[in-house]
Amino acid sequence: MARPPKNPHIPMRNGVSPSSLALPSLRQPPWDTVLDALAALLPRIPAAEWHARMARGQVLDERGAALPPDAPYQRYQRLYYWRELPAEQPIPFRHTVLFQDEHLLVADKPHFLPMTPGGRYVQETLLVRLKHELNLPDLSPLHRLDRETAGVVAFCLRPQDRDAYQRLFRERRMHKVYEAVAPWQAGMVFPLERRSTLREDESRFFRMRELSDQEAADSTNPPNATTRVELVTRLTQLTPGNATELALYRLYPVTGKRHQLRVHMAALGLPILHDQFYPDVVKAPDEDEDFSQPPLQLLGRELSFTDPVTGAQRRFVSTRQLAAAAVAGL
Repeated sequence: MARPPKNPHIPMRNGVSPSSLALPSLRQPPWDTVLDALAALLPRIPAAEWHARMARGQVLDERGAALPPDAPYQRYQRLYYWRELPAEQPIPFRHTVLFQDEHLLVADKPHFLPMTPGGRYVQETLLVRLKHELNLPDLSPLHRLDRETAGVVAFCLRPQDRDAYQRLFRERRMHKVYEAVAPWQAGMVFPLERRSTLREDESRFFRMRELSDQEAADSTNPPNATTRVELVTRLTQLTPGNATELALYRLYPVTGKRHQLRVHMAALGLPILHDQFYPDVVKAPDEDEDFSQPPLQLLGRELSFTDPVTGAQRRFVSTRQLAAAAVAGL
């Protein structure tokens, strides 16, 4: 007996697309009910919570019918449910839609707002907000910005167009420009290029690290991250509470590794202002945000490319401004 394919007609709820679980095809399953299987296979959600969800009609079978808490276990059955959290910290900052046609959506993301559901956030994410507000069930991000980073980010509206747009990133035909506020150091010559090998920090999963010279000398660890850095201007007016003279930089990532700009700037001795992870961990990612504190001073300023679907020349620029630069009158 073949397992049924995913049902494309199971709707999203409040902007959240359904998650799917295919029950194992065991000859002698150890569970009598679907509820028992869910509690065992997805233990992060307590059995009592699964019971409550099923009682509310929030677990469906492959036909879209709600399964009650006493529904018997069936081999090969596919289930659908929606990720939810009992309480999310509201994020009091709004996004802006810069552009939308039938293929592409471009948004201007605020600081602190996650891109996609994960960890402590579901509803308070840019993807879910957009899907819910604009009724776009197939919307998917073409790239990512860190939760702490603001700026321009692109989404695909139709699954059949996704690969064409993502190919722009793979082939480095998507031109990205960032701005950052970081310390100014006398004697550094710009523009400069930082090229290194990045990998996940083994001691802190949420960070990346540069390989040491000795590690990078190994032929199996070639450079995989390149960033060009330009000095825009010194910020002679210091920001409140900061005793270091600052500067505004323009960053051009040639590659797109996670946290690449933050790691490279820290490695240059120019850690981005208010970075919670680099060079040292100030706050872990599972701690609640204090929105009264200034955010990471990193902004995705611009995206430009030739649209692979329409052939149009595209250029999108963020309307936001880094707070530290604004204090200096820029």
